[in-house]
Amino acid sequence: MAMSTALWSFALVVGLLTLTPGLDTALILRTAALGRRTRAWGVVLGIQTGTVLWGALTSLGVTALLTASHLAYEILRWAGAAYLLWMAARMIRDTFRGQDGAHEEVQVTAGTDTLAGGWRQGTLSNLLNPKMGVFYVAVLPQFIPADAPHFSMGLLLTGVHLMLGLIWSTVLIASASALGTWLRKPRARRILDRVTGTVIGAFALRLAVSD
Repeated sequence: MAMSTALWSFALVVGLLTLTPGLDTALILRTAALGRRTRAWGVVLGIQTGTVLWGALTSLGVTALLTASHLAYEILRWAGAAYLLWMAARMIRDTFRGQDGAHEEVQVTAGTDTLAGGWRQGTLSNLLNPKMGVFYVAVLPQFIPADAPHFSMGLLLTGVHLMLGLIWSTVLIASASALGTWLRKPRARRILDRVTGTVIGAFALRLAVSD
């Protein structure tokens, strides 16, 4: 496989993956819709940090442990499910509080509009998802030409994924910001947080029961 063919083919695969609604989309949209653009970009950078780490570890062969070791996969799977369930529960619970900033969550799930807080949230949600590691183990090597340096080509392909993710995240943040005035109304915020919390909780449960 030629390098240009590998790059375009991989871009098509991860492009479809990026456009598929999922946990990352829910986190970015929810954060941006509440007017926290700085935090939303922190979430984006955190997600992409996780993507780069998964790509680098796969290129080094480390993430093969997830498929070779049932225990390693199970530990990461349950840690990820617990974190997502905790995030979802806090998000939904706070919508029933009749306090000022009722939808402001504690630091890891939310409130302050800081880049660092969003980065931590995005990084944790990505790295605690073992399916990202399994995806990279299963897919990335197929697009590395036999005569190409494995690590360098792996990072190049990961860079393609990162670039597409940033472009799509920009679209998501711009779209959410356009509806920001309406979505920041108390009733709309409650609905948004309950829907997002439910989506995140569903992902957590699916991760917990998946094989």
